[in-house]
Amino acid sequence: CLFLLQKRSTNEATVEVYSVKVDCTVTYRFAHTVITSKALNKANFSQEIVFEMELPKTAFITNFSMEIDGQIYVGEVKEKEKAKKQYEKAVSSGRTAGLVKASGRKMEKFSVSVNIAAESNVTFIMTYEELLQRKLGQYEILTRVKPKQPIQEFQIVTNIYEPQGISYVDANATFFSNELLPLVEKRVTGNKAHISFSPTMEQQRKCPGCDGTLIDGDFIIKYDVNRAKSLGDIQIVNGYFVHFFAPPDLPTVPKNVVFVIDRSGSMSGRKIEQTREALLAILKDLSEEDHFALILFDDSTDSWRTSLSKATKENVAAGMDFVRMIQQRGSTNINNAVLEGVNMLVKDRQEKKLPERSTDMIILLTDGMPNKYHLPKIQENIRSAIGEKMSLFCLGFGNDVDYSFLDVMSKQNKGVARRIFEGSDAAVQLQGFYEEVASTLLSEVDLRYPDNAVDSLTTNHYSQFFKGSEIVVAGRVMNNDLDNFMVEVFGQGFEEDFKVQGQATAMDWDEIYPDEEYIFGDFTERLWAYLTIQQLLENSKKGTEDENANATAKALEMSLHYSFVTPLTSMVVTKPETEDGPDSPFIADKLTEAEAGAPHVEPTLYQKQNHIHFVYYCHYTSVSPAVDGDPHFMIELPERDDALCFNINGIPGTIFNLVRDPEQGILVNGQIIGDKKIAPDGKINTYFWRFGIIHQTLGVRLEVSTQDISVLQDGKWVKLLWSDTASVKGLNVDLLLTKDRSLTVTLKDSVKFVVLLHKVWVKHPYHRDYLGFYTLDSHLLSPSVHGLLGQFYHGIEYEVSGLRPGEVPEKPDAIMYVKGQELNVTRGWQRDFQRDVKNGENVPCWFIHSNGTGLIDGDATDYVVSGLFKTV
Repeated sequence: CLFLLQKRSTNEATVEVYSVKVDCTVTYRFAHTVITSKALNKANFSQEIVFEMELPKTAFITNFSMEIDGQIYVGEVKEKEKAKKQYEKAVSSGRTAGLVKASGRKMEKFSVSVNIAAESNVTFIMTYEELLQRKLGQYEILTRVKPKQPIQEFQIVTNIYEPQGISYVDANATFFSNELLPLVEKRVTGNKAHISFSPTMEQQRKCPGCDGTLIDGDFIIKYDVNRAKSLGDIQIVNGYFVHFFAPPDLPTVPKNVVFVIDRSGSMSGRKIEQTREALLAILKDLSEEDHFALILFDDSTDSWRTSLSKATKENVAAGMDFVRMIQQRGSTNINNAVLEGVNMLVKDRQEKKLPERSTDMIILLTDGMPNKYHLPKIQENIRSAIGEKMSLFCLGFGNDVDYSFLDVMSKQNKGVARRIFEGSDAAVQLQGFYEEVASTLLSEVDLRYPDNAVDSLTTNHYSQFFKGSEIVVAGRVMNNDLDNFMVEVFGQGFEEDFKVQGQATAMDWDEIYPDEEYIFGDFTERLWAYLTIQQLLENSKKGTEDENANATAKALEMSLHYSFVTPLTSMVVTKPETEDGPDSPFIADKLTEAEAGAPHVEPTLYQKQNHIHFVYYCHYTSVSPAVDGDPHFMIELPERDDALCFNINGIPGTIFNLVRDPEQGILVNGQIIGDKKIAPDGKINTYFWRFGIIHQTLGVRLEVSTQDISVLQDGKWVKLLWSDTASVKGLNVDLLLTKDRSLTVTLKDSVKFVVLLHKVWVKHPYHRDYLGFYTLDSHLLSPSVHGLLGQFYHGIEYEVSGLRPGEVPEKPDAIMYVKGQELNVTRGWQRDFQRDVKNGENVPCWFIHSNGTGLIDGDATDYVVSGLFKTV
């Protein structure tokens, strides 16, 4: 249950958010959350009010409505393509307001703006639903609260109904102090729990009379249920049944695990350190009955041993020594590395070196784009080699990884993929994932129900059941009068086969909860629909073309029927009449993890008059990274009306990689030069004076310096002088040279680069001529593009808060939250010379100190290369 409400106006005091209520009802692990927020425009003129909230990635929005001056505007779920056409029609007439979806670790963001008349109220109501997943022995309900100001009526209420009985409930928050903790009311009575938190305005304030609020962070409820029966809990409600299976007290099955670890160049610095740290902790936790192997890969592979080793103290210590020696190098050959792991497990099985009753798994960790093979070919090679004999778990490190490739490959091989977010806790994330899959209690689990009693079953065969998790199966009861049927569960345990059977029985909710007037009665049907849609979406990625199409069609049909916003549907809300025209729709979309983690498909946001425009379907953001001046790097983000900038202080002569797109074969490097003399203040200013540009696929090579431009054509170098004005049209590259001013390089069907020449007085005592570098159409580069500039081409997610006075009065400091880190930043200005080469224009930006540390991946020295056309 996640939300965030914030307002945007010229005078914040004129908008009052006076009520925020979060009402979450959990029935049998199925959570139904309603968020109601009320705001008043106290000004005597109309203005924009923004509603923002965050909801779990696993949740589906089911309803959104706004009440303005007694008029209610309700969202309607439509097929995404139809919604897109309605949206594009509105865009063309300039009347659209939009909605932004961004992704974090556990949540995605919903945002909408609406123009409110003077002295009018608006009420926003958002509803979403999700099936809580049991991980490491507990369920978690997470509410993100960032109200920005004390709220007159602030309330979080959660009611949990679990017929099995609740074993424990814990409520906490990241912002709790000794004063706020006692304000949580918690009542648990057998099979029901009530948790509420409703501090008064005074209790919310940071200090008496302050506008600031203490309420800023995550409100978290964790709970579990009683598990007396090994069969689990099965209930029939309103013609649908649900079966929760998590048997207690089973011994752990030994595992044979091959760790396949990426050590390519992009893993350098903090990533490789965190990988080592996590692996050392994981190896330490292996059971003596387990077997393990370690394979490192870049463009070649390096195995610790030729077969798996029993996890004795001696072997674990030797494995840990090997892990401590891991260093980054080379590129990313996933194909050969995983196949080596598969072959090792197959060979050890054939030679009977592994316990007969044990599970085989491969855990792949990578941060990059595979090279050498076509991606579907890699998937086919690995699927064919594994042949359903083992599980493959894929961990994608950071945003540059091709997550959808890993996701499909895992699902094809009885595993799952998980994104590991870059940040100080990446090692903890790696360990956490391993803990989830480390302890297999049963394998090849079959949950069986009578064919003549139920149909429309969700998945009822699972290759593995992990300790602390839960298997959920739902289905439809064929005869409404049927109130019981037999259920059987089979599985392979550590020492013997697991067999259990029992009766599913209809439940009388009025009898169990006699005092409850409302628990949403169709929850079993909606739970079944939710689970079915999720599984159909997964299946739509791993079968034949026809199977995938059928699964997608069925998922779409059910999404529309049950009004779920899924990756196949959009919610269209028609907003009230504005000065732009009558019906202004906006669209709510649902991103997949692959889309969410790849900024090149993120929606963008930009302002037009008083409305937010949503541009999702173009599949690019208008980000303009550039470098100009004393290596001043600037990332302009027009959709946020903001910019980020940083300096690189290097030694004159150093060559930095600015852009590298291995998929398209594009490379841009730049060399810096120092001033003629050290300035009176002792500072050495450096500038870019030479760029090397390559497009290997097209056979293009350029060298641009402050003196001239050299182009390799048909094996010969052709030279142009800055004193020329010229237009050179080639087969694969066009050059437009404006005398002593600019060079525009247009690569065929791809990106444009603009190099600006800054000339200084020939006899200037300190300064030299230098170059600036700008990029146009950066969205045409692939998701794997990187480099000091390239890593920003597809956007950057960040938040800034805690504004405070800086060293210079007009340059305040603040805290920036970016890539899982907190950075101290300063508000400053940077010159953009694109439109005015001589004078430039001042662009306000957030300045990141210390050579961009924390904003750029790794360290500035990681981008140093040995030659103008070299990658290392």
